[in-house]
Amino acid sequence: MKYILVTGGVISGIGKGIIASSIGMILKSCGLRVTAIKIDPYINIDAGTFSPYEHVVPHITDAVQEWVMNQAMVPVDGHKEEPQICVIELGGTTGDIEGMPFVEAFRQFQFKAKKDNFCNIHVSLVPQPSATGEQKTKPTQNSVRALRGLGLSPDLIVCRSSTPIEMAVKEKISMFCHVNPDQVICIHDVSSTYRVPVLLEEQGIVKYFKERLDLPIGDSASNLLFKWRNMADRYERLQKTCSIALVGKYTKLRDCYASVFKALEHSALAINHKLNLMYIDSIDLEDYTEAEDPVKFHEAWQKLCKADGVLVPGGFGIRGTLGKLQAITWAREKKIPFLGICLGMQLAVIEFARNCLNLEDADSTEFEPNTRLPLVIDMPEYNPDNMGGTMRLGIRRTVFKTENSVLRKLYGDVPFIEERHRHRYEVNPSLVNEFKQSDLSFVGQDVDGERMEIIELANHPYFVGVQFHPEFSSRPMKPSPPYLGLLLAATGNLNDFLQQGCKLSSSDRYSDTSDDSFSESLIAELEISWN
Repeated sequence: MKYILVTGGVISGIGKGIIASSIGMILKSCGLRVTAIKIDPYINIDAGTFSPYEHVVPHITDAVQEWVMNQAMVPVDGHKEEPQICVIELGGTTGDIEGMPFVEAFRQFQFKAKKDNFCNIHVSLVPQPSATGEQKTKPTQNSVRALRGLGLSPDLIVCRSSTPIEMAVKEKISMFCHVNPDQVICIHDVSSTYRVPVLLEEQGIVKYFKERLDLPIGDSASNLLFKWRNMADRYERLQKTCSIALVGKYTKLRDCYASVFKALEHSALAINHKLNLMYIDSIDLEDYTEAEDPVKFHEAWQKLCKADGVLVPGGFGIRGTLGKLQAITWAREKKIPFLGICLGMQLAVIEFARNCLNLEDADSTEFEPNTRLPLVIDMPEYNPDNMGGTMRLGIRRTVFKTENSVLRKLYGDVPFIEERHRHRYEVNPSLVNEFKQSDLSFVGQDVDGERMEIIELANHPYFVGVQFHPEFSSRPMKPSPPYLGLLLAATGNLNDFLQQGCKLSSSDRYSDTSDDSFSESLIAELEISWN
């Protein structure tokens, strides 16, 4: 097993994740089996809900190393064999106190893994103050010095900058950070993150890994990177735009919806459209905001009215749910394509029950524990008094209950799918019969037929809700089917796509055509395998 550790310095959000994923993509394009680990440097049993009262302190460095080795061995991407390389992103910034145990763990681990099996990539910032216009190397020098002081010496230094780094600056970093010039990789701001793997490959990173880690590969990446390059080129030439309204409660911190944004972008790119994602704080759609701040209220509704499609993502808590329900009503009544994820699906069921089935008291026990009509309930295994470790997590199987399902067709007309879950509440199975004679159908359920996983509304261009999180498995050249359906419907192309049988060929190259219109030949060039 080979390990590549990606650390970061100077500032947070420098781009460690993009560098780590780009390296993984390049190594996969060389025919290697690659896995990845993201470490948030917090010592906590259940980081998903993050209780500050449960800390793991004894032997933390040994525990981290053991966990990394165990996770690195888990097969991924459908392979039965163990991965050959594990790319590890260590979150935070060098010097952060919370990250010290993890840095120490990897200091020890580099000797356990041996030199030929361990490589450290340090991502740093080369700022360019507007007052002088000069690229400054001192922050990178200090960051590398701090990392070395903690016992890790970077093999590669990836320098992030707003403009291409000058050769003199690269040579200065090489000299004062004790690495060869070819070990200084320069990544400047580009039009899209899809361009980053191309920049890395152009600077000889494949050849470097081959020699440094003794990898059984050639000196350059294979056909996958060629397709990736074409995709990046085509992304920059897109002209048509599709506007999607994301109605959520965490819109002030947009990183909360990073996976949703990327899934939408993947699907937009697949049909040759730019994505215009409009973030709407659900509270701004509510009557309360109209009374307190009419301008904000009308601006939010203006965005919603302009949208080609509406998406309500997952979330927890009652705040903002009224605005989400109003957005769902708008999408249903105005026949605007809609996708509800997790809580978004649950709210779509509640909205339909209240406004179409006259079940005015329908509610969720999450918002109203004593509701007279608990349409959404907490799962039996969930203990409200103990939030840690009680969610239904991970990949679960969803079985289609009918062949007449839009989502089933989008998934390739398969009898079941497997997607990742993260929820505590579910549609009450004892009330599902209330919907039997209605246009809203539960077309996907769990293997026992007890949990409602997918809803679809008849006589609507696209009104779909899923209990799972399909955005977690979306990829640039393998867009998520529910998101792809939303974008197809929002651009008026879903019916054509369904009539073509949703058949996508396994072409060995990604379209690089400049024509951004939808056609069978274009969509068929996507390499997608959902079965």
